[in-house]
Amino acid sequence: MSKKEEEEIIRIAKKMDKMAQKKNGSGALDLLKELKNMPMTLELLQSTRIGMSVNAIRKQSTDEEVTSLAKSLIKSWKKLLDEPGGGGGGGGDKVPEEKKKDPPIPTTSSSQNSPEPREESSSSSNFGESGDVPTNTLITTFPRAPSTSDSVRIKCREMLSSALQAGNDYIAIGADCDELGAQIEECIFQEFKNTDMKYKNRVRSRIANLKDVKNPNLRRNVLCGNVAPDRMAQMTAEEMASDELKEMRKNLTKEAIREHQMARTGGTQTDLFVCGKCKKKNCTYTQVQTRSADEPMTTFVFCNECGNRWKFC
Repeated sequence: MSKKEEEEIIRIAKKMDKMAQKKNGSGALDLLKELKNMPMTLELLQSTRIGMSVNAIRKQSTDEEVTSLAKSLIKSWKKLLDEPGGGGGGGGDKVPEEKKKDPPIPTTSSSQNSPEPREESSSSSNFGESGDVPTNTLITTFPRAPSTSDSVRIKCREMLSSALQAGNDYIAIGADCDELGAQIEECIFQEFKNTDMKYKNRVRSRIANLKDVKNPNLRRNVLCGNVAPDRMAQMTAEEMASDELKEMRKNLTKEAIREHQMARTGGTQTDLFVCGKCKKKNCTYTQVQTRSADEPMTTFVFCNECGNRWKFC
């Protein structure tokens, strides 16, 4: 593999990625023609991930010539995946027609990019086409999400896809964000069976957490397939939280337990306080200087009857 050829393909891939992100396909046809005249090998496909870039342009472009040439290139490159050890030949016109259409499942050779097989995931193929072009199905146990004509659901799928593309991790991972977003939305819809407020709130919480700049690991785990779409659709706020937030919650819980134990074990028995729950006066209280020295002490009260506790300054 020529280093110069690899650098040239990477240069083209970067240009196409920028075009797809800005939704501006001007000049895409010239780049595709350059690729058509380049010899392509399986090693180049895997190292440059050019298939993802070409597919992104195909989806974004409204130019029939661009989409047609992109599909032709992807079809020809697909043959390199189907034939282990095959190489060369990037021209789409020189490749004979497929003997038959491939079903929308991952190919056996596409797992070469994955460090180890996972039961529920395979971030393998560089291609994410629909129709007669092979698909990039990250979650092998999940079929492609069925299409919908519901405008609310379509908008939710688009927003989930956009959230998954935050940070551009999907480019390096080679994930199909549109399909992943559709699968997550489908799982949420199947739970609620409608697009009411509960459905919308569930979608909003997924989007907010996937976009969280302080929690990139959640998004990466979804893109890699470590977190399956049905799991992502049902995760609680605590489960989606970043490591920093989890640590903060852990510390707050410890503090609450400490206060509870202090009020119960180290306090003084009294009948000066009335419990707001059981209305009895069998209480224990403890006073602690929790703020600055010139501020009044905080009083922690524990009801020995019902276990209710409260504090005041």
